Order: sequence, then C-alpha cells, then structure tokens
Amino acid sequence: MIKFLHIADIHLGCRRYNLEERPQDFFRAWNDVIERYVLPNSLDFVLIAGDFFNARKVDPQTMNHAMIGLRTLKDARVPVLAIEGNHDMHEATTSFSWMRSLSQWGFIKLLEPTRDAEGRIVMTPWDEESRSGSYIDVAGARVFGSHWYGTSANAAMGILADAIRRAATPGLFNILMLHTDVEGQINRPIPALSVERLKELRSLVHYVALGHTHKRFEVDGWAFNPGSLEACTIDEYREERGLYLVTIDDQHHVTAQHIRDYIQRPFQRLTFDVSGALDAEAVHQGAMEVVEREARRHDEDAGGPAPIIEITLRGHLGFKNSLLDLSRLREAARALTGALHVMVRNQSVPVEYAVAAGLDVDASRELRERRIIEDLIARDTRFRDRASDMAALVLDAKRMALSDEPAAEILSLIQQRLETGVRKTAEATQPLEAEVAAPASAVRAIERSAGRVVEAVGSQLSAVGEN
Repeated sequence: MIKFLHIADIHLGCRRYNLEERPQDFFRAWNDVIERYVLPNSLDFVLIAGDFFNARKVDPQTMNHAMIGLRTLKDARVPVLAIEGNHDMHEATTSFSWMRSLSQWGFIKLLEPTRDAEGRIVMTPWDEESRSGSYIDVAGARVFGSHWYGTSANAAMGILADAIRRAATPGLFNILMLHTDVEGQINRPIPALSVERLKELRSLVHYVALGHTHKRFEVDGWAFNPGSLEACTIDEYREERGLYLVTIDDQHHVTAQHIRDYIQRPFQRLTFDVSGALDAEAVHQGAMEVVEREARRHDEDAGGPAPIIEITLRGHLGFKNSLLDLSRLREAARALTGALHVMVRNQSVPVEYAVAAGLDVDASRELRERRIIEDLIARDTRFRDRASDMAALVLDAKRMALSDEPAAEILSLIQQRLETGVRKTAEATQPLEAEVAAPASAVRAIERSAGRVVEAVGSQLSAVGEN
C-alpha cells in the first residue's frame, strides 16, 4: 500500500490587502496541515504540485515559514517531492531558484524534466549526489515532475507523454505532478489544457497530481486538483480548497480523501442595495443592518482567525457618490464584527448614469450592447416608449456600417424603420398631427442619437472589457 499527501498552491509569503497578518495565514495553514495530517499518518511522501512560494523573490520571514515546516518533515523522515509553479519558478535568464536551493540543501526533491544530447525532453532518475532528477521511486510509486508550460500546455502533453513512456517501468504506480490550468475550471479568457490532451497521459500515468487552480476539482477519478491551502483573495472565498490524503492499494485502486479541516482565515461577502435610500445616512444605516444581520462575528474566546469582510454597495444611488462616508461604514462594521479587515466597494450607480443596471454578470456581449443602447435611448423622452425598437435599429445600422454598406442604404433603413414606428405609435396613441408629420426631422434626430449611442456603446464596452 502507498500513502501520501497531495497539496499545491501553498503560496507562502502572500501579502494581500497589505495586511501584516496575511503571510501568517498561509504559514498557519501549511504548518497545521503538517501537524494534523502528515505526522500522525505514517506517510510515504508528500507531493507539492507547484507554487510553494507566492513569488520568486522570497523574504526572510517567508523562508523561515518554509523551513519550519520542511525541517519538521525532514526530522520525521517524510520525503517532500515538488515541482515549480508559475509563481516560484526560476527566471528565464538564470538556472537558480529558491526551489532549486531547497532541493540542493536536502529539504525537498525538485523533479524536473531535462534534455538529452539530441535536445529531446527526457526523464532521468533522481540522483542523490547531484540532488537532481526528473522522477524518483518511492514505496512502489514512480513520481514524475514537470515544468510550468503556461499557454503551451496543450502542445507539451505529447512531448511529455513520450518522455514518460520511455522512462516507464511495468508494475510501478506512476504519478505525475503537473501545474496547469484545465479547461472548464477557470473563468479567465486564456488557453487552458484541454481534458482531451490531458487524457493522452491516461495509459501512462495512474494519478495526476494537479496544481495551479485554487479550487478543488477532479477528472474521471484520475486527475486531482486540491485547490490552494488558503484563499489568496476574497474572490476565492466560496471555492472548495484543501488537500488530498491518498491511499493506493495493491491493485492500484485510488482512494483520495479531500480534507478542508485545518486553520484557514474566514472570508465573507455582504451586499446592500442603495436603491431608494434618501441620503448618505440612510445608506449607512441600511448597510449596517445587513452587517448586524448577516456578518460573521469573531469570538476571541473561541480562538481562530478573525474574518475578512467585504461590503458591496449596489443599485441606483439617488445622490452624489462623494456624499457617502465609506471609511465610517468600514470602521463601524469592523467594530461590530471584530473582523481583521473590512473592505467597502461602492458599485452603485447614480440614477442619471445608470446603464444596463441589474444585468446578469454572465450576460453575453450582444445582450450587454443591446441593453446599454436601450437604456441610453430611453433617456430621451421622445423615444422612451420605443427604446427596444430603436436599439434594434441602431444595432442594424451598426452592422451595415461595419459591413461597408452604402450610406444611402443605411439612411433608407433608418427612415423606413422610423416611419413604421411612427405609424404604429400613431395608431396606438393618436399623437398631435405635427408630431406625426415630421419624419424628416425625426430621421435627423435619430441619426444624431444613433451616432451618440454608438460612441457611448464603445466606451461602455471598453469599460466592461477592462473589468
């Protein structure tokens, strides 16, 4: 039987929100995992699948945090097998890194592919004298390392598979440590390793020890990503993260237990809708009612870290943003909850600037564009009742312009749609004769409005893209 611990993304040294306590959070998680799950379990080894450190440059306090845990593991005779991640990998201009130094000093075994005389990627066995190698055999397992491949991960899988195939030995349980994004698990618009390409390793590797994505996920009970030990930002507070305690029986069946029970800093997000609040005091009182009703309180007697709380103000604000006293709200919430840190984000929009308010964050670009145009047109009382039709007209005119359609045809479309709309409105509301009989002036008005709308759309969409 083989028994090991799989962790990743420890991020020692992370100092988010400029808080002195945050580096301690990552150390506490790292140290608590060792004390609670390594030492009592007679493990054969520990895997660190990248990003042991939060940065390539490591300050003295962070190195002390690393060494306390690593020395405990060394004294317990538990081998630590590791790879570099994108945060702590060596610079392109040098072969040195703190991970390589820790390997040379005997605290970890850093496993890295290398190249042969012909320039091929190869896997070489661990050499204790040089303290280097690509794989190591421990307790019936052969553990392979890999590099951070970034956006080249899909191209690298075939090369990596060939290297593992040449180094494989029948009968051993093959493990590959791999630090990479996997498709379907991230929200960032960057290329990720496809599941199809990852599965090219299926016939060669029995367990893929993943890292990089800060949430737990699994692929077919074969590839496992534990998530980070500690939340690096409040954006990750809802993600499931932790470690895997893994047991392999004699038939190479995998039992991977995901564990979250160790010291972590609690995070919480609260939201208050400012719509309808008459003044800044009403916003303050309303937000504090939410804090009193929903916020996590810190109990000093019970121990454990105090929470970090984020309060977001949303909705339509009926007065100037500058009248809000956010620092007062922050301090009041902190005093009430005992939180380590309270952040207040004002995402409310003054009523006169409200565009596409309430639109779902996952709405498509097309829906956003249409909604923005509708809201802008609706500000003009002449077209408010027909904002949806006018928005469709603007979008059609835009598409024709982008397709280099003649200006006369675009103008004809605008005039035809506008006249149709005027007739429908006349039938429904019976307006004054002067209002019905002025299509030419209305055409010129909508042309000017459309021009302004298209410009506004461009700036609005740019803002959306930046966010």
